[in-house]
Amino acid sequence: MERGEQAIATQMDKTPRTDRGRRTLRKLLDAAAAEFGENGFHEASISAITARAGVALGSFYTYFDSKDAIFRALVGDMSEAVKRAAREALTEPMPALDIERAALSAFLRFATEHKEIYRIIDEAEFVDPQSYREHYETIAERILERLREGEKAGEYKSGLEEAHAWAIMGMNVFLGLRYAIWSDGEKSPDDVARLANDLLASGISKEK
Repeated sequence: MERGEQAIATQMDKTPRTDRGRRTLRKLLDAAAAEFGENGFHEASISAITARAGVALGSFYTYFDSKDAIFRALVGDMSEAVKRAAREALTEPMPALDIERAALSAFLRFATEHKEIYRIIDEAEFVDPQSYREHYETIAERILERLREGEKAGEYKSGLEEAHAWAIMGMNVFLGLRYAIWSDGEKSPDDVARLANDLLASGISKEK
């Protein structure tokens, strides 16, 4: 069960059990992404979400108790989608630095295609602070796991800590803002990821 569905499972066991139910849930989450992305949480409405999804208003309550509930589920769903995009960009075996480059490039492509993710995640800080925090904590945990794997393989220096993972994540988030959300197409995701990878590999200090 994916994280978006796990969020639903906390509401009176509303997780869909049939393929039809899962398809309806997917339609609602996709419609919610478009609605929240265009209009923001406070201006969005359940009726607008169901209209976009092409489902009856009553069907909404089969899966969600409220607008807040679908927003929480959507944040979890987007976190899972980012994870999936990064995972699908990786092949085994890959050097540790190549993994970071591929993961960042995949994230930039995902954000370019789903620009609403930045508005929705930013709003989560105020609408649902717990899901906002979990979103970033989960990403940082995945990065830290990769750093530790690289450390064990002897490809990174020893002593890498959680702060290193958060620093990398912070760089990636703002690269996404600049080159996926605000981009005029001057740099491709692969080019941006390569530059970030060079920074991780060599830093910016002048060699002595």
